[in-house]
Amino acid sequence: MTKTKWRSAGATLIGILIMIVFLFPVYWMVKTSVTPVTELYHNPPHILPVAATFESYINNFVRNQDMIGYIGNSFIIAAGTMILSLLLSIPAAYALARLSIKGKAMIMISVLSIQMLPGIMMAMPLYIMFSKVHLIDNFAGLIFADLIHSLPFAIITLRPFFLALPGGLEEAAKIDGCNKFTSFTKIILPLVKPGLMTVGAFCFLFGWGDFIFALTLTSSNEVRPLTLGLYRFIGQYGTEWNNLMAVATLAALPIIIIFVSMQKYVVGGVTAGAMKD
Repeated sequence: MTKTKWRSAGATLIGILIMIVFLFPVYWMVKTSVTPVTELYHNPPHILPVAATFESYINNFVRNQDMIGYIGNSFIIAAGTMILSLLLSIPAAYALARLSIKGKAMIMISVLSIQMLPGIMMAMPLYIMFSKVHLIDNFAGLIFADLIHSLPFAIITLRPFFLALPGGLEEAAKIDGCNKFTSFTKIILPLVKPGLMTVGAFCFLFGWGDFIFALTLTSSNEVRPLTLGLYRFIGQYGTEWNNLMAVATLAALPIIIIFVSMQKYVVGGVTAGAMKD
């Protein structure tokens, strides 16, 4: 029993140390956001805040409210990316999992290939195409650009959930009087709820954290997201670290809230979809 207790205590200690290592950058971000300018470059740096002040938050969210507009733009882009990704990926993943489709392997290879393309490679071709159809400098263009990565991810993640369902569900629903659409919406979709929540959370994150497409496809502050708003604090002659960290702290809050409140679904969705095809 004593040996087991020591092993448990050692594993707990290792887990705490790993957690501290991963959370220290978050702590340093919050600490820098409340640090006065005079203390930012103190050598050696203070581990704990000295003369903490909320002046950075007041300057960026009370006196100057430009960042609030950037946050609203990011929310529109992220929510649009999430909704459109779910609407398109659900039927696509269901078809690839449950229906007999010729060339299914090639379709999956194509989806995987698109997922692996870095955004910087797609930015210029998208700019050329979107400029011809008037999708530059508007929310629709940014949402469609973010779909390049969020949609393949959603299809790849949702497909194993549909594969894991028993094959006779649709037949049983048909016997009970359901048509294909009713059986899909009333029976199939509720059973893959963890997968939908997981995909929705990550697709929202894709849209919220995009920088490359926002930098390439926008030219006015009316549609620029928060990622470009953060870039305003990085100048030629230095970086306003306290202002940058204050805005970054509030930018991280929605993501933290989403993943904490949906932890059960996200963890369950990731593990439930981890199966061989």
